[in-house]
Amino acid sequence: MRIQVITVGSTGSVAPYTGLAHRLLSEGHAVEIVTHAKFAPMVACCGLGMAPLEADPFEALIGAHSRATGAARPSSASPSSPRSLQVQTLKSLRSLVRTTEQAMLSLVDALLTAVDPKADLILLSTIAAPIGAAIARYHRIPAMGVFLQPDVPTAEFSPCTMAWRGPSRTNRVRGHAGNTLFDTLYRTAMRAVHTRLGVDHRSAHRLRGIRERNQWPIWHGYSPWVVPRPADWRPGLHVSGYWWPHECPNWQPPTLVRDFLAAGPPPVLIGFGSMMPGDPEELGGIAARALRRAGLRGVVQSGWAGLSVVDDDVITVGEVPHSWLMPQTAAVVHHAGAGTTAAGLRAGVPAVPVPVMTDQPWWAARLVQLGVSAEAVPCTELTAARLTDALTRTTQDRALSRNAAAAAVRLAQEDGAGAVARAVAALG
Repeated sequence: MRIQVITVGSTGSVAPYTGLAHRLLSEGHAVEIVTHAKFAPMVACCGLGMAPLEADPFEALIGAHSRATGAARPSSASPSSPRSLQVQTLKSLRSLVRTTEQAMLSLVDALLTAVDPKADLILLSTIAAPIGAAIARYHRIPAMGVFLQPDVPTAEFSPCTMAWRGPSRTNRVRGHAGNTLFDTLYRTAMRAVHTRLGVDHRSAHRLRGIRERNQWPIWHGYSPWVVPRPADWRPGLHVSGYWWPHECPNWQPPTLVRDFLAAGPPPVLIGFGSMMPGDPEELGGIAARALRRAGLRGVVQSGWAGLSVVDDDVITVGEVPHSWLMPQTAAVVHHAGAGTTAAGLRAGVPAVPVPVMTDQPWWAARLVQLGVSAEAVPCTELTAARLTDALTRTTQDRALSRNAAAAAVRLAQEDGAGAVARAVAALG
């Protein structure tokens, strides 16, 4: 089959799909990834074709969210009154909504150009799905969802964009409300895509309803042990297991990192990936002080935030595959994005989640429930003292280490990409 895998967003929104796409390629399909041009090296490493999207609004979008987060986070350097903080936060949230809507609109022409009308199947990530499904429908191309988070409402847990809640009938109400808000962010984009295609306009929310009534298939790329499939989900919704990023066969670890790991006990990895949670100098200072007070060595990943820490027993690195680095650490401090959460579980090391936005508080809470994290520390509450305490508890609690090691054993027995590959083969 001729398959396009369409995903947009940050590194964590792209990397898992390289593993899924590579598995489909190994099964004999012709596979092309449609994503932002800056990820071309990552895709090329997998031996996959790529249709690059020049439109890449997500750094600006994450920056807008960072400003909203910063407005909600009191600063000791410039304290503000509660009223002033409320005004700043409201302005930042309005800016975030406008930026998000503009980001979705900017993807329209890029996706219209990238979609291959001769494709036999299109696989769509969560953010790409509203626009991509409309385009696939126009070209009469079968499509499936391949999501990294649960998307359809259930009574068994709260929607992933809200705080974690256990079983409750109101969870379904919350889920529908969350989906309505998500669909609203595509309002302008959906008008534009239908205008470009010359068809009658239908809102993202209405099209979601049509997909649900037609039992549109969605595969969820996370472990059923981490989040079991809800009993009240309709047919066509599947939980496959994680799709692990494809590992570039020619990659070699930097000498600095290899030598540092060999020179002492396992360090703590601190990184926020594509998040930009506040001032990088302040965050770097918090990380350095916490590691020093806890008596731990550290590897700090610069990420999109541009973190840089220069201190005794601490090094700063750029991109290093989680699959290689995380298993050699004592613990991982991360933002609890879906991909990084998965990587930490796979590595078998305990976590200190510091969630920043969207689904991250939800995944962070799940890590605590699974017994691989002592506590979640919201980004807005992060201080050197709080991080020191979390690091000390995490590295000294043997139960956390045992639970994390057991989680890695469980996940090693799953084949998420294989489950999707078998479903694709059944279509042919």
